[in-house]
Amino acid sequence: MKILALTLMVFVILSPSFAAPTKVALGAACDAKQLQPCLAAITGGGQPSGDCCAKLKEQQPCLCGFAKNPAFAQYISSPNSRKVLSACGIPYPSC
Repeated sequence: MKILALTLMVFVILSPSFAAPTKVALGAACDAKQLQPCLAAITGGGQPSGDCCAKLKEQQPCLCGFAKNPAFAQYISSPNSRKVLSACGIPYPSC
């Protein structure tokens, strides 16, 4: 669990260097770093905060892109990520 938490923290810190934010159809920027409020829920399996859910809703159009990116795929497909998405009322992306 400590390795997963450390890996996720490194992921969040280094995410800008992996992929620059991109634009989606509605003009929102896809930026994995925006999901940092979800870090505790994803690594610890707890309930997501309101801020986490709000950021996930903003980034929802980007989730398939994150899931297809090898740097982010393991986080999007983790069991805790699925729980966080479900708790926030966001369907798991079918890409």
